[in-house]
Amino acid sequence: PTPEFLKLAVDVGLKQDLIFADRKLPRYVYWNGQLLPVPMSPTAMLQSKLLSDAGKLRALVGALGFVPPAIGNLSGQGGEETVSQFFQRHLGLEVMERLVEPFVSGVYAGDPSQLSANAAFAKVARIADLGGGLLAGALLSAKKNRKFKVAPDPNIPQTKTGELGSFRGGLEALPKAIASYLGEAVKLNWHLTNIRRTERQTYIAEFSTPNGPEQIETRTISLSTPARVCAELFKNLQPEIASIFNEFYYPTVACVVLAYPDTSIKVKIDGFGNLIPRSQGIRTLGSIWSSTLFSGRTPPGWQIFTNFIGGATDPEIANLDSEAIVQQVHQDLCQTLLKQDAEQPKVLAVHLWSRAIPQYNLGHNSRLERINHGLKSLPGLYLCSNYIGGIALGDCVRRGNEVATEIYQGLCT
Repeated sequence: PTPEFLKLAVDVGLKQDLIFADRKLPRYVYWNGQLLPVPMSPTAMLQSKLLSDAGKLRALVGALGFVPPAIGNLSGQGGEETVSQFFQRHLGLEVMERLVEPFVSGVYAGDPSQLSANAAFAKVARIADLGGGLLAGALLSAKKNRKFKVAPDPNIPQTKTGELGSFRGGLEALPKAIASYLGEAVKLNWHLTNIRRTERQTYIAEFSTPNGPEQIETRTISLSTPARVCAELFKNLQPEIASIFNEFYYPTVACVVLAYPDTSIKVKIDGFGNLIPRSQGIRTLGSIWSSTLFSGRTPPGWQIFTNFIGGATDPEIANLDSEAIVQQVHQDLCQTLLKQDAEQPKVLAVHLWSRAIPQYNLGHNSRLERINHGLKSLPGLYLCSNYIGGIALGDCVRRGNEVATEIYQGLCT
């Protein structure tokens, strides 16, 4: 968890509910019929069965800075490299296909041939720009960060890189705690239908509520809605940028939580989970081994797998109903984790998001620049959502802090 996330948890009274998974738990990639651990160190990379000797050599040479020029003509891409082009150029095809691509599919539910390297992997791209290869760039970046290192807050739990956090009651504990902390300021089932700018340089926010229409006049508004909602809200407010919001692509993703008895499982469940490269012909993107990460999630003799399927490389998942999706995931698990004769699972949850995760595709940063240019004529209006600054929960908390600071400074001037 990021320091910002941990501070938020502490601020809303969840410090004692924080739990952390062992950062040493292995992550796996399913490759050629085997679950192979993801190498997490240079030594592990050299010993890994996930890459061939040629693939390891290519990655080492690239990391040391022997990198060919950008692939092909990028003029049709606005000078941008895709994630696929960037990592293939720096670390080789094997690293791209066997490590980066399943990570992109599992985290972004994205297509590396469409994602922008500068937008989706901004930190890595900046490291590469420092010169001397990714390894030298990482060392320079770490040295620079040490100069500006802030003393840790003694009230905030200190974590190590790679540690995963949650709450004893699951992640739903966070929004519940925030709502409790804010009290009556939280309005449930209020649907924002329109925003108007007044001659007094304020905004009128119009809502439909269970008790009828409501209006609130305010000097500032922060919109944490998906981009498509902003597209509707800006039609009258700022038509010039309204259509830009519709350019952000959100693929369909299903999250399927299944429980199986230990007798149905053919592999040792001892890690974080597994990702599956698209080349393996399995539709499920990956599985989190939930009962291994945190204790108390299952009764003895059972395992829970949180599975993700769909995404930018499999839009057809939107055509399946919940039962068909469960059967597809079960069929896939019978290849990766389960015995062929595994019994049908206990279905704990199936969530199908028709528009799930915003894709930081080619042109993403340009779209944000155009939107920010249009917002200059609307002082006091802010955007705070996961299509800006990162999709991870920690990124969203950081962005929220940034916007809160901007609002405070704006109100003080």
